[in-house]
Amino acid sequence: FYRTLGANPGRSGHKMAVAAEKEIEDTRAVVTKLFGIKNSNRFIFTFNATDAINMGIKGLLKPGDHAITTYLEHNAVSRALNGLERKNIITVTKVRNSQDGFIDPDDIKNAITSKTRLIVMAHAPNVIGTIQPIADIVRAVKAKNPQTLVHTDAVQAAQFLDIDVKKLGVDLMTISAHKMYGPKGIGALYMRDGIKLEPIVYGGGQEYGLRSGTENVPAIVGFAKTVELAAEWKKNPENSHEIQRLRDYAFEEIRRVVPNAEMNGPAETRLPNNLNVFIPGVDPDTFLVALSEEGVCVSSGSACAARSQKLSHVIRATGKGRHSGCHLRVTLGKFSTREDADALVSAMKKHLSRT
Repeated sequence: FYRTLGANPGRSGHKMAVAAEKEIEDTRAVVTKLFGIKNSNRFIFTFNATDAINMGIKGLLKPGDHAITTYLEHNAVSRALNGLERKNIITVTKVRNSQDGFIDPDDIKNAITSKTRLIVMAHAPNVIGTIQPIADIVRAVKAKNPQTLVHTDAVQAAQFLDIDVKKLGVDLMTISAHKMYGPKGIGALYMRDGIKLEPIVYGGGQEYGLRSGTENVPAIVGFAKTVELAAEWKKNPENSHEIQRLRDYAFEEIRRVVPNAEMNGPAETRLPNNLNVFIPGVDPDTFLVALSEEGVCVSSGSACAARSQKLSHVIRATGKGRHSGCHLRVTLGKFSTREDADALVSAMKKHLSRT
């Protein structure tokens, strides 16, 4: 597509532009069908998930509105809401989680007021991967106030979980291609019928007037192919189970080297690729550099917090950030092997033997 469809989609009316526009709409139809979305014009392509989350928050909330979120969210959610609150545009309530990182639907329900316009929370937080009961939360919300909307960040969940919007009952949903092995720089926002957003970026009126800017046709086509491949991969539960077994093996081997290592988040009901473990008594920066020099690529914070290895706010929210040490975030995938896990443990052992 980079080589053959370089025209600006639909802007000029000539053959190449019309062909590029058709590719976008055909792609949109493929993706929306896989996610159980009835009307394809309710699925807006964005430049990434952060873009989509901000559009779903800032494009919806109005002065005087109340929003609810949690302490487990990606910075795209928390900072967007905090920014609006600092400007006295909205008020925000943050619902606390259990030590294992679960949100109780009743706590969300009890926080709702007559002014609660929006609830924003991840289907599975990126740091500890706890799978939240989104469908139960939506039912609790609608029972309290049917006008309150639920926006779920499904970026981490999309690779492993069923994110059919009808089954979840959500009003808005954000997803991203690169978390499913697709191209970086392409995300999307789903909106239920009847929801009206104000654009937060103005320009040529692309994406039904909601996200102006020349469409990245190759990335959009890649997005659709990514979703198709992910949907096919998810049909076989053994694929996820294999990654989960490898994650559990890695943790067991880490415990052999560091017997007092602790898992952050639950042992079960978490994304199969997520391993977040506390290694006491080591300096995070030194530890990560040592692992990196051995070819092991892990982090102690969020991968989206650029150049930052400071303690994640999600770890603080679980109450496990009080002691010195490194909270190691290891992300596995369908290409990970037992040899990779052994290399991680070997690198840890080598560093710890020198300290």
